[in-house]
Amino acid sequence: MTGIGFFKRLLGHSAANEQHDESTYRAATGTRMLVVDDSPTICAVLGRMLEKDGYAVQKAADGESALELAREAQPDLIFLDIVLPGINGFAVLRALRHDPRTARIPIVMISGNQQATEQFYVQRFGADDFIKKPFGRAEVGTCIHTLVRAGRLAARATAPVGLPVEIVPVKQMPSLQA
Repeated sequence: MTGIGFFKRLLGHSAANEQHDESTYRAATGTRMLVVDDSPTICAVLGRMLEKDGYAVQKAADGESALELAREAQPDLIFLDIVLPGINGFAVLRALRHDPRTARIPIVMISGNQQATEQFYVQRFGADDFIKKPFGRAEVGTCIHTLVRAGRLAARATAPVGLPVEIVPVKQMPSLQA
């Protein structure tokens, strides 16, 4: 399912073209996300966007910290800047994809550097999507929506208005066979 969002945008398909309930594109409340960027502003703004939507956010300012956090915390989604001090985002991406503990974590690459952006299209090392800086809430929401629809992130539970949502662990669900 690699690069779904990239190809949809390339073909002119966006979340704005889809008719859907806003809750359908959100990942489950509490979804763990890691934001990796050397800009404190990007980390703060993106982190705040994600936290407002009910996600648990951790931040890293360099590639080494990102690798350590990803291996320890096992986030559900990583937003990874390409241009980082020390090891760059491409090297972090490769290391994450080669580590069995992190290989299946969805990764969205981000960059405002035109040269890095062009390099991304030439060297796709298994990222799930790409967002060009500056980006807004809509672009972040579209990435998450795409990953939820592709089954890479768990969807947020919804219920008809006025009805409580009860989440039953699979082990406790009644058998369907009588």
